[in-house]
Amino acid sequence: MNTLPPAHSAPDSHPAYRVCPLCEATCGLELTISGGAISGVRGDRDDVFSKGFICPKGAAFDRLDNDPDRLRRPMVRGGERWREVGWSGLRGVVAAHGRQAIGIYLGNPNVHTLAGGLYAAGLARALGSPNVFSASTVDQMPKHVSCGLMFGDPLAIPVPDLDRTGFLLMLGANPLESNGSLATAPDWPGRLKALKARGGRLVVVDPRNTRTAAMADTHLAIRPGTDSYLLAAIALEILSSGSVDSGDLGALGALADRVSGLEELPGMLADFTPNVAARVCGIPARRSRGSHGTWRPRQRPPYTGGSAPRPPSSALSRPGSSTSSTC
Repeated sequence: MNTLPPAHSAPDSHPAYRVCPLCEATCGLELTISGGAISGVRGDRDDVFSKGFICPKGAAFDRLDNDPDRLRRPMVRGGERWREVGWSGLRGVVAAHGRQAIGIYLGNPNVHTLAGGLYAAGLARALGSPNVFSASTVDQMPKHVSCGLMFGDPLAIPVPDLDRTGFLLMLGANPLESNGSLATAPDWPGRLKALKARGGRLVVVDPRNTRTAAMADTHLAIRPGTDSYLLAAIALEILSSGSVDSGDLGALGALADRVSGLEELPGMLADFTPNVAARVCGIPARRSRGSHGTWRPRQRPPYTGGSAPRPPSSALSRPGSSTSSTC
């Protein structure tokens, strides 16, 4: 993130307006620059997206930027100790141990800056090491894998329509404390309060009693690792209720050419009844049934997004509903 204008034009203290690079919520920041360094941070009230919201990470951006322990050069380990070396110093490491001895870690801001997008891959190729790690590998890689398998592109990640949905099903997420992820949504607390204020319903599936779970209309505290049983039971209930005709792809309208294998789904799910899910997940069967019972249109537009066609009421993704598995 380049926070400073050219030094020769910078007064002693002046504001600079930037987008926070620490996550993909893209909150607006108002920075105070003094003596070429960040001396103050607050949310940009005029930002049309975040409207002044700032999380603890963003509020500490000046301390992060000025931290004397920031890594600015490559580090080489000798025994249990680490020391800084110049980029040319890596040549000795490669000569002695090979390129496999080099590890690269790409922090979260690399994804949110033009420079990171342009040069990170080139740096990795130049160093020639397969040992590339990132914030994604410890945070969201399963999401990329599932989206790649479902949609053909690991970067084709659906974003829940938080500002218009009437029903939000959230799995394993605690955005009131984590600020969310992969939803590009500043101020999750405010957006969830707005959901409830307009008559919407929030269902949280999480073994833990979190702040987000406490805010939910329904909290399903299932056993860890049993999500797939719960989701299979919900899908079976939707099919059994007649909301979706698995033998009539034409009923999906504009989605028909994007869906395959729907006719096979009832047979695949036949054994995953709510009673089976109840035993595995540790919740009453009526609660798994109730977790999808309000997936119905409300008094607001059920689907928005440019000139895209409105999906029919028989679509698996029910009108007026969103599902999120954000952090």
